[in-house]
Amino acid sequence: MSFVTSTRRQFIGTVAALLTLAALPAFAEYNPKLLRIGYQKSAATLVLLKGNGALEKRLTPLGIEVKWVEFAAGPQLLEGLNVGSIDFGYVGETPPIVAQAAGANFVYVGYELPAPSAEAILVPKDSPIKTIADLRGKKIALNKGSNVHYLLVKALEKGGLKYSDVTVNYLTPADARAAFERGAIDAWVIWDPFTSAAEKQTGARVLTNAVGIANNHQFFLAEREFATKRPDVTKVLFDEVSTQGAWVAKNIKEAAAQLSPIQGLPTDVLEQSLGRYPQGVHPLDDKVLDAQQKIADTFAELKLIPAPIKVKDATLAAKR
Repeated sequence: MSFVTSTRRQFIGTVAALLTLAALPAFAEYNPKLLRIGYQKSAATLVLLKGNGALEKRLTPLGIEVKWVEFAAGPQLLEGLNVGSIDFGYVGETPPIVAQAAGANFVYVGYELPAPSAEAILVPKDSPIKTIADLRGKKIALNKGSNVHYLLVKALEKGGLKYSDVTVNYLTPADARAAFERGAIDAWVIWDPFTSAAEKQTGARVLTNAVGIANNHQFFLAEREFATKRPDVTKVLFDEVSTQGAWVAKNIKEAAAQLSPIQGLPTDVLEQSLGRYPQGVHPLDDKVLDAQQKIADTFAELKLIPAPIKVKDATLAAKR
């Protein structure tokens, strides 16, 4: 299967599509009796919370029904949040930047501590590439608009390269894994559990992870009206996420065993992956929002978003 080398122009085309989407009416209006949670299969804590029904037990007495909606990746989840098909979502640090630039109406409501070891630039085990500087002129795959996009930008900068010094191929994790294995790309920028799976199953070598380069925060986002009108539901959700996260941190082997049939990955892969993510939800603060602003400013400078944005406009404190 062939794939097309993507350029900045193609990335802007995606943002333009999101802008068009932002102008569309929501598929569903705000419903005070329904909590729709967008999640990705790789989001371990939410997957386990969905499976054990603890959140439903807390919200049923309040007359709240919970609906879980799965998405392939963060950018698609943000589209769902923007058009009103979900109320809450959980994504990495870059998708909100792209979505806000496209006019999406969401707010940041919480975050997880940084997980810089949970994303990396991988090269094949026998690759001659030894340093970031060796990536000059190489083909690098990543998921368009995902958290690892910022990692690549900053890693290249640290290695003395410009973004234009490499050829970026925008591929989904599944397509990138296939391209990586057959040698169609020179490097792959990806997050866990895909990183751990590639390391253990193909012998992939970590050229660098995000330690000392990028934070790799994970964020909880909400549709603005829901977040404004139902802070009680947000609190219950965060309570249960924190409880589940604390359990995962203390029971990694058992958590991996439960996740294995759901995520289709061996337990040893999942144990390594889970160990790279801190657990728990934290309220927003200026420090984490300032870090997001740096990403937004970087993307605006590189023309990866159509115009500069103010991240704090996507908070409940901002006037609408």
